[in-house]
Amino acid sequence: MRTAYSVETVRAAERELMARLPEGALMLRAAAGLAAVCAGLLARRPGRVYGSRVVLLVGPGDNGGDALYAGARLARRGAGVTAVPMDPERMHAGGLAALRAAGGRVTEAVPQRADLVVDGLLGIGGRGGLRPPGAALAERIPPGVPVVAVDLPSGVDADTGEVAGPAVTADVTVTFGAYKPGLLIDPGASRAGAVHLVDIGLELPEPEVEALQHADVARLLPQPTASSDKYRRGVVGIVAGSAQYPGAAVLAVAGALRGGAGAVRYVGPAADSVLARYPETLIGPGRVQAWVIGPGLGEGRAGEVADVLAVDAAVLVDADGLRGLDPAALRARTAPTLLTPHAGEAAALLGVSRESVEAGRLAAVRRLAERYGATVLLKGSTTLVASGGVRAVRVNPTGTPWLATAGSGDVLSGLAGSLLAGGLSGADAGSVGAYLHGLAARRTGGPLLAHQVAEALPAAWRDTTHP
Repeated sequence: MRTAYSVETVRAAERELMARLPEGALMLRAAAGLAAVCAGLLARRPGRVYGSRVVLLVGPGDNGGDALYAGARLARRGAGVTAVPMDPERMHAGGLAALRAAGGRVTEAVPQRADLVVDGLLGIGGRGGLRPPGAALAERIPPGVPVVAVDLPSGVDADTGEVAGPAVTADVTVTFGAYKPGLLIDPGASRAGAVHLVDIGLELPEPEVEALQHADVARLLPQPTASSDKYRRGVVGIVAGSAQYPGAAVLAVAGALRGGAGAVRYVGPAADSVLARYPETLIGPGRVQAWVIGPGLGEGRAGEVADVLAVDAAVLVDADGLRGLDPAALRARTAPTLLTPHAGEAAALLGVSRESVEAGRLAAVRRLAERYGATVLLKGSTTLVASGGVRAVRVNPTGTPWLATAGSGDVLSGLAGSLLAGGLSGADAGSVGAYLHGLAARRTGGPLLAHQVAEALPAAWRDTTHP
């Protein structure tokens, strides 16, 4: 499990560690890790580290100090290192002395010939984007030159991933001690590039954000045993589709059939379309362990949604089923409830603009989970899963922009519903479903069609259980 921690948590852990170490030792650890990553990138060049040109964009905080000490290490290996300060009067004194002693220099203008730029303008405490002096330096980064961010791309909010003003876009981010939520959640995550974690010895409590990895998914996936039958493995019911959108039912069933449940039962007006594609499907009401309702329902079917929510079984609500949900009714349910909105649907559920949801995805998914007393899977460029009363939010690391295609959400609904029927909690069903869904899309490549994602799910499942 990859875990991320708030700025407050990281700083508290750093203070505890620094109290036990010689002064400056923690910064030197961080700088050593930063320099090693930079050297590795430079070593891919024909001339390697020696003779390379490195530019440091240096802010007044500890990130600037990290950049200066790392620059000193690179200079001792023969790199030509130039520091460009945001505020020349507030550079880290020890880092500046080390750089100069190693042969580095300081200039006020950003050189336009460089092999690597190191962004040390702002630290993890920065809020609201880069101010004009820092933004001016970031704008002068030579085009096409690789950028390494120190701890976090400057201008990205470390706790939320929000970008409220000018910000650096990095190719690589070297973060210290722990991942920060802003490195895993868009829009910040899309600016971080490849993230390298440098262990500096922090002792950390429960995380704010976590991301599953293959081993976590393999542990959670339901597996049949010798005594299993289709009912013990779970039956998922699908209420989806309409005369206008019969394909939504077909795609939801496609995802459900590949989600590990023993059987899929379909209830709705698209039975002929479903059976023509998937004759394994059971048709009509009957015993189920979990329901999926919403994909392609169209308007005027709120009564069906209410009827399903009244059943004492796990329920996943998606798409048209999300309209007009009553928070009190959902909070009164005792069985698991999983809501799977995209940003527009989340905005309607919260009574806010879509733009505010996109800009603050972490806050939005937490508010939804608390308001509706449910697990909420917020779909998007980084899919988030939150449960009311649970601190850690899960972020899915496997998504791809190619999933922004009609019907892919219907496949995800069926898949996650099948996992609910197999006995997974709402949080596990949502996060495992999103993980497999993303893996399947990556296997398919792009441009892709939603049914191709469903067809690739068995291979994605095997990828996690037999890596």
